[in-house]
Amino acid sequence: MRPFDLPNSPGRRDALIGAGLSFGALWATLILPSSAFAQPTLTWIPRALTSAQAQILDAAVELIVPATDTPGARAAGVAPFIDRALATFYDPDQVKRLRDGLDTMQADAQAAYGMAFTALSAAQQTELLRRYDVEAAQKPVSHFFALMKQATFTGFFTSETGATKTLRYDPFPGDYRGCVPLKEIGRAWAT
Repeated sequence: MRPFDLPNSPGRRDALIGAGLSFGALWATLILPSSAFAQPTLTWIPRALTSAQAQILDAAVELIVPATDTPGARAAGVAPFIDRALATFYDPDQVKRLRDGLDTMQADAQAAYGMAFTALSAAQQTELLRRYDVEAAQKPVSHFFALMKQATFTGFFTSETGATKTLRYDPFPGDYRGCVPLKEIGRAWAT
């Protein structure tokens, strides 16, 4: 009698397990990489950016100011803040520089890894951001990443989250004492 003649024979069971493992390996190599690092969907509607640019910005600002023991840029609403600033008061040249920079980030991710920036792992995204940071140090006035970092820090530290949960907050900080050593007071004050 051959192994496949009986429905519960070890040969048939082994074949089914092998097929399941083969499908699992195929799923893990083809499907999982494109979805494993997917960024959260936007909870806001971009006004100055395309949806793809807004998702790249959202991922980038969270890497610039990540959530640690205090909330990160995403929790502080930094990406919507930057988009609103671009739509309302940024200079048209700055808007173009940042939008072009976000498109460059997408193109660089495709060239380096064959995936969209938001589909990359955090380590891959960070590697690209470090490269832009080095480039921005060479020409801080014209590089898009210098503008993105400045907008990120402004958005974060002027938000309620950044001012009250990251910086110490006291609406009545007390008397004025100039030139106090930072080690004496710990964190900087938001007020």
